[in-house]
Amino acid sequence: MNSNVFICSQLLIHFLIFIFFRQISPECAEELWPLHLAINYRFAIGSSIFFLLPLLRPNFLQKKKMESEDDMHDANDAESLDDFYSGETAADSDDLDAADYEFIDNDSDDSDDLTSHRYQQNYTILTEADIRQRQEDDITRISTVLSIPRVSASILLRHYYWSVSKVHDEWFADEEKVRKAVGLLEKPVVQFPNARELTCGICFENYPRDRISSAACGHPFCGTCWAGYTSTAITDGPGCLMLRCPDPTCGAAVGQDMINLLASDEDKEKYSRYFLRSYIEDNRKTKWCPAPGCDYAVDFIVGSGSYDVSCRCSYSFCWNCTEEAHRPVDCGTVAKWILKNSAESENMNWLNTISQILANSKPCPKCKRPIEKNQGCMHITCTPPCKFEFCWLCLGAWSDHGERTGGFYACNRYETAKQEGVYDEAEKRRDMAKNSLERYTHYYERWATNQSSRQKALADLQQMQTVNIEKLSDKQCQPESQLKFITEAWLQIVECRRVLKWTYAYGYYLPEHEHAKRQFFEYLQGEAESGLERLHQCAEKELQTYLDADGPSKDFNEFRTKLAGLTSVTRNYFENLVRALENGLSDVDSRGACSRTASSKSLGGGSSKARGGRGKGTSSRSSSSSRNLDDSGHWSCEHCTFANVRSATICQICQQRR
Repeated sequence: MNSNVFICSQLLIHFLIFIFFRQISPECAEELWPLHLAINYRFAIGSSIFFLLPLLRPNFLQKKKMESEDDMHDANDAESLDDFYSGETAADSDDLDAADYEFIDNDSDDSDDLTSHRYQQNYTILTEADIRQRQEDDITRISTVLSIPRVSASILLRHYYWSVSKVHDEWFADEEKVRKAVGLLEKPVVQFPNARELTCGICFENYPRDRISSAACGHPFCGTCWAGYTSTAITDGPGCLMLRCPDPTCGAAVGQDMINLLASDEDKEKYSRYFLRSYIEDNRKTKWCPAPGCDYAVDFIVGSGSYDVSCRCSYSFCWNCTEEAHRPVDCGTVAKWILKNSAESENMNWLNTISQILANSKPCPKCKRPIEKNQGCMHITCTPPCKFEFCWLCLGAWSDHGERTGGFYACNRYETAKQEGVYDEAEKRRDMAKNSLERYTHYYERWATNQSSRQKALADLQQMQTVNIEKLSDKQCQPESQLKFITEAWLQIVECRRVLKWTYAYGYYLPEHEHAKRQFFEYLQGEAESGLERLHQCAEKELQTYLDADGPSKDFNEFRTKLAGLTSVTRNYFENLVRALENGLSDVDSRGACSRTASSKSLGGGSSKARGGRGKGTSSRSSSSSRNLDDSGHWSCEHCTFANVRSATICQICQQRR
């Protein structure tokens, strides 16, 4: 009897637990139902439940395992295509390194499906309706828990920067202190219970009681004075959200209820806008998108990885510094680079002129006025009133020069003095000034060029999505769903241009004395840039021939394979470049040369496990062409990892010989 009661009680407990889970999460309860049956069955007949575990759904059992893997490839067509182009098969797709950086636009529905398994988005884009709803929810929560009016709850939250937990902590620690600091009075400071008329505290006129208004403190003011007071505060800006009683000795808060009662419609609208914006601007976890004209906000999970945010307006920015997204360059480097650009190159058209002046000017030996030499012989005459004649090279008086010193176009004295080290310091300073400007010009021009190329690529992408895809679909008799590889290629180009642009800022601040790191950086940058140029040319020039064609082209499928392959290879190059820069080029060994392991990883997406499942480790591939062949008869290029057909002797992507 006791045993039956025990079993029944256990069954009831498990059933209640199941109901509880069902209320919280129906999906979780659905997955747990077979386990619930197994437990009940165990208590009913006293046998083990383990034989029932296979009843659980495979995706439920494998979910944790899947989340712990670096890449969660599902046999997705697009990802299978990427594996094929990078020389891999489905059998070794689990051996890939985790993709530290994604080069796919978040606005694309297809890109969301493609990257949903690779990373968890650590931010949420909020519309105005979302912001208002969250604001109302927080006010309701505080009002309910603390048993105070909603207006008082909103004043509390505004004071503590919309932190619900902070309000709870401070309130329950010392309610009286919080009330005094915020201005929430429990009872009026002054009372006039039987007065029919009251004197306004601003204009000192007597008014009937029904024309007098006051905050929680009870200080009386007429409607006209209240309207002027609130209007002035609202005109001054968001400070009106912390408005206090007009009485100088009173600190009672003036809430939104008073504003709605006394202010004009225009002032009410302004106050409401300030109130809504304060929820974003005062909250440490939220920010507005910095793009001009964008009204979206971002709720960010701090400390969750990358700071890159892609807004729904298609603008990408860094959460930490709100500048344009600049990964893999850190915010400090970006700040220095932007400051240098604004300070040293307000007008970049003058950079070459400045460089020429510094490199080709010298002071007159007599009056010290700077003289620029842009052509002619070495005989220089200073301008009046100085009129001193001297040699440009040695700065000596021209009277000591002539045929014996080398004539008008040379100076033996200068060459002799230079060998003796007399002019080394001055020449060194001029060379340093010239080299400094030339170096800055080199990096800035390439930074700006990639920026303009990215803007052009964005325009081409929009043109492709709105016009050319439909046109190409009609001419090549292909459904638009089968032309997504073109859009993906352009998205890749746009993102890679952004990354490549910021690598030039990184290179400018890379220490000159770290020669090995600089060589490794320039190698990675060069490989990535070369791959990007091939992809950009293919998507821009070669695609145009199919847009201009009169009908379907026989080699369009070959173009599809080539463009998709270039997209995959370019992605590999840039993922390796980003990974290396974020690690501080740590793959360079202590002896000042790039390690073999680092080099093998950087060649088109290598991993710590050998490609194609041919063993683990970082050993280099065999030079034998037979060992490069996979089961399908393709050979993998050692330079870019593209899978070429057996008969090809030159890689279709990077043009390297087999």
